[in-house]
Amino acid sequence: MVKVLAVTGYKPYELGIFTNDHPAVFYIKKAVEKRLHSLIDEGLEWVVISGQLGVELWTAEVVYDLQATYSHLQLAVLTPFLNQEERWSETNREYYEWIVSQADFVDSITKRPYESPAQFRMKNEWMVRKSDGLLIVYDEEKEGTPRYMLEVAKKKEKYVIFPITFADLQAIIEEAQADESQIDNRFDF
Repeated sequence: MVKVLAVTGYKPYELGIFTNDHPAVFYIKKAVEKRLHSLIDEGLEWVVISGQLGVELWTAEVVYDLQATYSHLQLAVLTPFLNQEERWSETNREYYEWIVSQADFVDSITKRPYESPAQFRMKNEWMVRKSDGLLIVYDEEKEGTPRYMLEVAKKKEKYVIFPITFADLQAIIEEAQADESQIDNRFDF
């Protein structure tokens, strides 16, 4: 049973997304929500992210929406180092601060400002060690930063990895379009 789930995935620039209202964000959030629903039904209690832009912060939004129905579901934001957002644009910092302000638990793993890439490795190892499974939006055909946490996760025994690939996202898009066309057909005057 997965009670604590780490979540990671692509950063926006890795997907060519530069705003949170990009149409792809809707489908990514839909895919994450679908996976979280089934895990909640099986006993999920905590979703843990490191607060990175992209899939992780979009997942936080999904968790906040789900908390209206599943009040026991909690979100932890565990950053790799202090002030990770300090070099981000003002828009991204405001978005991040909004996410963090609602989280159930917030802390930094290394308790220091950025010093080296080793802090990202420590974050990946810590998150995998402290969780029962990993939800990862990643497709091995398109390299990206999520692969580092995936490599750590693959080494942990009895650890469950829940991938969301581009094929999964395409299925979500097709499902949404089919639903939309059914609605359009009912109101075809």
